[in-house]
Amino acid sequence: MGRAFEFRKARKMKRWGAMSKAFTRIGKDIVTAVKEGGPDPDSNAKLRAVIQNAKSVNMPKANVERAIKKASDKDTKNYETVLFEGYAPHGIAVLVETSTDNNNRTVANVRSYFTKYDGSLGTSGSVEFMFEHKCHFRIPAEGKDLEELELELIDYGAEELFLDEKDEEDSNSVDGIMIYAEFQNYGAMQSGLEELGLEILSSGFEYIPTVQKELTDEQREDVDKLLEKLEEDDDVNNVYTTIQEDE
Repeated sequence: MGRAFEFRKARKMKRWGAMSKAFTRIGKDIVTAVKEGGPDPDSNAKLRAVIQNAKSVNMPKANVERAIKKASDKDTKNYETVLFEGYAPHGIAVLVETSTDNNNRTVANVRSYFTKYDGSLGTSGSVEFMFEHKCHFRIPAEGKDLEELELELIDYGAEELFLDEKDEEDSNSVDGIMIYAEFQNYGAMQSGLEELGLEILSSGFEYIPTVQKELTDEQREDVDKLLEKLEEDDDVNNVYTTIQEDE
């Protein structure tokens, strides 16, 4: 198994957290997709993907429709994706992925968290080189042969495929196959899966660390104070680190 499999395994229980946080993120993604490509999912591939992600976190259809309608209003602000880079205590590199309609607010908040919890906010490129930017797709596993599927998808940019078992805490989940590719191959992968008639359960992007550092329990507590504060912020989508996670 490759790096993506190990990363996915380590983060398996670190989902979006509270349902309201997931819905907030999906709502922002809908606004961005509609602003870029219009409100019709049949002609807007990005919106189709976001709607599938909404289904994967059990977001009610009415919420999705309301978000699309709101996003279609010209007075609704768009969201900008901003990546912050820095260091937590004990030399842990941190990437903070945000979606914001007020960059000044987000910058001030993120900087204050790093300062308060003994970290340091860096400049663009200061830690991003320690991560690989990947896209991923999850499709149903039933009736699929991994080796045959890999041969079909390699021309679209697929790099790593593996079985991702269903979430026992979610009765609606199913065994899936995770497909990872380079960030820039997202569109080609989505088109390929749709051309092959394969249902996309969810999709997205991740930063996978290429180097990791092991921490003691005491050191991990220091770092977690910063990470928890960052993850609580409504503008923050994801936080990635170079911590060596327990399996």
